[in-house]
Amino acid sequence: MLIGVPKEIKTHEYRVGLVPASVRELVHHGHSVLVQSGAGEGIGVGDEAYRGLGAEVVASAAEVFSRADLIVKVKEPQLGECALLREGQVLFTYLHLAAEPEITRRLLASGVTAIAYETVTDRRGGLPLLAPMSEVAGRMAVQVGAHCLEKEPGGAGILLGGVPGVAAASVVILGGGVVGTNAARVAMGMEAKVVVIDKSLPRLYELDLQFGAKLTTIYATVDAIETYVAEADLVVGAVLVPGAAAPRLVSRKLVKRMRRGSVMVDVSIDQGGCFETSRPTTHANPTYVEEGVVHYCVTNMPGAVARTSAFALNNATLPFVLALAGKGFPRALREDPHLLAGLNVHRGDVTHAAVAAALGLSHREAAAAVAG
Repeated sequence: MLIGVPKEIKTHEYRVGLVPASVRELVHHGHSVLVQSGAGEGIGVGDEAYRGLGAEVVASAAEVFSRADLIVKVKEPQLGECALLREGQVLFTYLHLAAEPEITRRLLASGVTAIAYETVTDRRGGLPLLAPMSEVAGRMAVQVGAHCLEKEPGGAGILLGGVPGVAAASVVILGGGVVGTNAARVAMGMEAKVVVIDKSLPRLYELDLQFGAKLTTIYATVDAIETYVAEADLVVGAVLVPGAAAPRLVSRKLVKRMRRGSVMVDVSIDQGGCFETSRPTTHANPTYVEEGVVHYCVTNMPGAVARTSAFALNNATLPFVLALAGKGFPRALREDPHLLAGLNVHRGDVTHAAVAAALGLSHREAAAAVAG
């Protein structure tokens, strides 16, 4: 199969769909790889590195999209890229369509088969292609939140870990999954006072066993969220409903009750955000102040640490790319229900129930769409 890797064009997105080791593996298995010139520059990999491993390097994204059977990307196709997609082509990337009605419309119109990293599952009920970037985003959330608490970005001028004689900052994390766990780990390492709020008692029990008395775990209720968020210096939104829009857990009214100069980092912004006051931002202009509170709502947070992120992502995606290329997408999807869960759009139909519900669209069952 001919696999295409275009250069990412989202603002300040430096990751790449396939790192050199992945290209080598695909070539070893008899496939051809087409890489747009400059696609690897953001992670410090030049065109010659790809050529040396057997890839063909071409000048334009248009050529990659026109020739490749399978497109492997990192971020959702931007509107200009959507125009290059064609019927029968397979797109494998992050999509987050619940927050992208226009991109969804373009994908439906193109006739492409679009498989989303973020809804591929595993036998333990996890999201293996989302997890590596969730780890990165969780750790980054505290890192950027600590910076936003400084005066220059508009923060209150608080050092996250405090100093002897001065209290540490209060960090509240909404959601105890992969993002929340990694955020808690970093926040505790910086000696902040950390609370994780989650609606799963088994998950809270696991976190308690993992971190002990250093972490406070709270069962999620409206009252608990209001109580802890109102007094927080840093709030990290880390909730996820796979494929669906994120639930709005923090109202504007609650944001108004927070102390001026406190900070909110909405990692859920890819799925629409879990704060009522959230709106998408970019690495070029990552923050804004709403109701006196600094908001960081960058939709591709891991892109800031592109080298780490690209290699971590490829470790997870490569087996699926090999399956899609080696078997063809119909057989690969039929034989692997976890990969099938990643199918979001297929030849004009939405094939993921949560995406369809979020956008008010009808959907076709994924299994039926690829049957036969």
